[in-house]
Amino acid sequence: MSMTRNFGFGTQIRKSPYFDATVRWGATGFSVYNHMYIPRDFGDPEQNFWNLVTTAILCDVAVERQVEITGPDAARFTQMLTPRDLSTMSVGQCKYVLITNAEGGILNDPIVLRLAEDHFWLSLADSDILLWAQGLAVHSGLDVTIREPDVSPLQLQGPQSRYIMQSLFGEDILDLRYFWLREVELDGIPLVVSRTGWSSELGYEIYLRDGSRGDELWERIMAAGAPYGLQPGHTSTIRRIEAGMLSYHADMDAQTNPYELGLGRLVNLDTEAEFIGKAALTRIRDEGISRKQVGLLIGGGPLNGPNTVFWPVAKDGTPIGKVTSAVYSPRLGQNIALALVAAEHAVLGETVEVRVDDVPTRAEIVDRPFFDPKKALATDSVRVA
Repeated sequence: MSMTRNFGFGTQIRKSPYFDATVRWGATGFSVYNHMYIPRDFGDPEQNFWNLVTTAILCDVAVERQVEITGPDAARFTQMLTPRDLSTMSVGQCKYVLITNAEGGILNDPIVLRLAEDHFWLSLADSDILLWAQGLAVHSGLDVTIREPDVSPLQLQGPQSRYIMQSLFGEDILDLRYFWLREVELDGIPLVVSRTGWSSELGYEIYLRDGSRGDELWERIMAAGAPYGLQPGHTSTIRRIEAGMLSYHADMDAQTNPYELGLGRLVNLDTEAEFIGKAALTRIRDEGISRKQVGLLIGGGPLNGPNTVFWPVAKDGTPIGKVTSAVYSPRLGQNIALALVAAEHAVLGETVEVRVDDVPTRAEIVDRPFFDPKKALATDSVRVA
């Protein structure tokens, strides 16, 4: 039965194959991401955070639209999109990449999945890369087909996710390595499963390849997860800021380059491949950057939810940058934030002033991520003796 509740968006905003299920399971608020509804409210966001880090949550992330690149020149074309060297990428492997424009600005930061020698998916953040890729292909001279397939991911994240996956897919699924994928079926439902996710916890993404079976898949996973405390949830702003994970349009955009974010490791300028932005990124590397991303600990009482505007950052009354993402971490007992500031002020331990909703507030520049810097939780082996 289709849910008829009106969440205030028109028919131009698409619903995911899991939309009805998420409403049935308690979603009361949605945002828009890649022109689609995404659940953003299952009650208390702090409880959602604790569910994630102590048991597991299931998130509708069908908004992570896939750009599918196929054809004899698929590998060459996919490499053209990103400065990260993909020449050693194996079939079955996933990689976090940046897509850059001719000026070196970031257009998206997707996960690339390689399903076959000539078959790639870009699992997108919140920007229109399908049109960018199709436009580049027109004049590329390369033999590729670029389209949006019928693929809709879920994220199953949290320490209990391993046991839920084992219940669903059998013990062999525990051999799946971090940032690798596997094509599987569940009750005849065609899926791709990867050891990835936007949480920095142990977790999986489950890519549905038949949108007509979304409701069935959601219920099947929730039933399998019930003995392990699985809860419906949404991607946790608290957890992703703790991990220093970036959100497109918040922490970066087309005017931000990889070096400002400390992501030079994703830019391989010494490869023979010609990718979009190579000349600009070479120049930026050689000339240096004028601003840099930092972590902040912001004083005062606990923030009442994440920031909804870019808070100004100042030093001795002089503007030096902006807070891009901020939230109160109940685990750390601190207000934590990501900020872009003038490079000369990106000094650990330096004190600055943040205008938190127009209230001047003391803050300290610190390293990031704020929690689990070695990503031990996400990369931990799931094979249980």
